[in-house]
Order: sequence, then C-alpha cells, then structure tokens
Amino acid sequence: MNIILWIVFGGIVGWIASMIMRTDRDMGIGANIIVGILGALIGGWIVTLFGGPSVTGFNITSFIVAVVGAVILLFIVRGFRRPLGGRL
Repeated sequence: MNIILWIVFGGIVGWIASMIMRTDRDMGIGANIIVGILGALIGGWIVTLFGGPSVTGFNITSFIVAVVGAVILLFIVRGFRRPLGGRL
C-alpha cells in the first residue's frame, strides 16, 4: 500500500511542480511521478540540512516540502537542458 501512496503523492506533487515551472505540456504522468518522488527526497534532504524537523508521513508539511524539492529539481533540469536546445 505504501508504494501506491508514493506513486499517487509523487504524481500530484510532480504535476503541481510542473504547473509552477510551466513544463506540464512537456511531461507525462510517468515524468510527473518521478519528479514528485525525487522532489520529495530532495526537499526532505534540504529541510534536514538546514536543521528543520524530519518529514514524517503524508501531511501538508510533507506536501509543501516535496513541491519545493520538485520545483528545484525541474529548475536544475531546465538549466542543463536549455543549452542543449531542449524545451524543458
């Protein structure tokens, strides 16, 4: 059941982050799920790096941290893809 929750959570987070970064038309559901899950990991790592409390469970704090992490991930990916002529 946890895997299904991570997939749903990652999909929603990735979709919202792609809407914020305006990359939604270039991404499918698979990319949104991957970006959302990686964004949650990156966001959680950044929060703990700055001394914040560790994120536990699926709640609004986890959601915000994951969206911020996913936006950071998309920003980094955009930085690498743009010089190569990509549209992301």
